[in-house]
Amino acid sequence: MQVGILSQIKNPEEIMLQVVKVLSAARHAGVRVLFSRHLSLPKELMGMSQFRMAMTWQRTDSPEQVKPWFLRDDPSFQIIPELAPGPTEGVFDKLTMSAFEGTWIDFALRDCGVNAFIIVGVATEIGIEPTARHGADSGYIPVLITDACGSGNEAAAKRSVESLKFAGDALLTETETVCDVLRRRSRVGSS
Repeated sequence: MQVGILSQIKNPEEIMLQVVKVLSAARHAGVRVLFSRHLSLPKELMGMSQFRMAMTWQRTDSPEQVKPWFLRDDPSFQIIPELAPGPTEGVFDKLTMSAFEGTWIDFALRDCGVNAFIIVGVATEIGIEPTARHGADSGYIPVLITDACGSGNEAAAKRSVESLKFAGDALLTETETVCDVLRRRSRVGSS
């Protein structure tokens, strides 16, 4: 849910509203909240895989023409203001598509005894599917909120969701269903 990623999809407001609903319900229920941000390295630190991916996305065949999109201090790197992470919420940066690769998320979840995670955001076909698969391969139960996940390529996103469904790698549900579950958790926790 970074500024620069949402600007690349066709329905950012619709996805943002669904994510806000899930996030609000999770916060109210006392669920741990973590945000991931995709980070680009400066060209001086980019290696072969970083250049290859950037060249593909930027449709160029020359490393000299690559312009890192999500540099640390660039406004495009930031989480959108509507979802501003709170002081008790984690924010981690990733270079890879899976949020588990090269980050502290696995340690943090295991250390807290978490065995399932809800995933929302953008983009289904780029980062969400790899994160769900990696999480499933690591023994977690990914819960994918399909109407709170956006995409840059609708057909590719549909294939991603169908593939997750086929393999059984994730539980698939919608915003209202998960919000109802979280509201029930809130009522139990407060009584």
